[in-house]
Amino acid sequence: MNDRAALFRDLHRPGSPLLLPNAWDHASAAALAARGHPALGTTSLGVAAAAGKPDGAGATRADNLDLAHRLRDLPVLLTVDVEGGFSDDPAAVAGYVAELAALGVVGVNLEDGRPDGSLAPVELAAAKIAAVKAAVPGLFVNARTDAWWLGVPEPLGEALPRARAWRAAGADGLFVPGAPDDLVGRLAAEVGLPLNVLYRPGGPDLAELGGLGVARVSTGSLLFRAALGTALHLADAVRGRLDADLPAPPTYGWVQELSVPKKAP
Repeated sequence: MNDRAALFRDLHRPGSPLLLPNAWDHASAAALAARGHPALGTTSLGVAAAAGKPDGAGATRADNLDLAHRLRDLPVLLTVDVEGGFSDDPAAVAGYVAELAALGVVGVNLEDGRPDGSLAPVELAAAKIAAVKAAVPGLFVNARTDAWWLGVPEPLGEALPRARAWRAAGADGLFVPGAPDDLVGRLAAEVGLPLNVLYRPGGPDLAELGGLGVARVSTGSLLFRAALGTALHLADAVRGRLDADLPAPPTYGWVQELSVPKKAP
C-alpha cells in the first residue's frame, strides 16, 4: 500500500497536472488503463446510475466496495469517490475507507455536499478527514468542497476556510468542482494543497490549467455521460438508417481482452 500510495502522490505535480479519467465499471476502467493512464478515479454518478441508484444520496456504499474488488487486479492506481463517506460518524467513515484501502485503493474523494443541497459543517468534514488519515495514513484524501457546485452564497468565502481546516486535519488535496476559471490560479496559490479541478469541455486545457498551478484534472461523470450519448446516437442512427459519423467502436476481441487479469503496479 505504501509504495502504491507514494506513486499516486507523486503524480500530483502542480504545473504538470495528472489527468485522472473517471471510470464506472470494470470495462471502462480496464479500457482506460489499456490506454496508458497510470491512475483512475471512479465517478459517483456513473457508479450510481449503472446500479440504478441516485447519486449523492449515500446509496452506493456496497457498490463502491464491489467495484474496488473487481478493479483490484488492474495495472492502475485507483482512487474512489465515496461522496460524504456514507456516514456522519467519522469513525464509520474511516472504517469504510480502510476496507477500500485493504482492496488496494490508494485514494478517496470525500465531499462536503449533502443531498439537501447544503454543505456539511466544516468541523464535521475535518473530523472525517482526520479519522481517515489516522486509520490509513498513506491514503490520499482529496477533500472536495461543493461551494461552487451547489451554488452557495459567496463560495470563495466558504471554500478558503474549509481548505485551511482540511489541510490542518491532514487532507492531501483539495477538489473544487465548478470553481470559475478566473479563481483557479488564486486557489492553487492560497490553499496550500495540490489543487484538483473538473475538466470542462470548452474550458482551459491541461497545459493552461497547469500554468495556473493545478495538480490534478478529473473528468468526473463526463466520460460516462458521453458513453451514454454515443450509445443513443448510434441507436438513433441505426433506427433512422443514417450515417453515424462516429469513430469505429472497439472490436469485440479487444473488449474481451480487457477481462484478462493483468498485474497491478
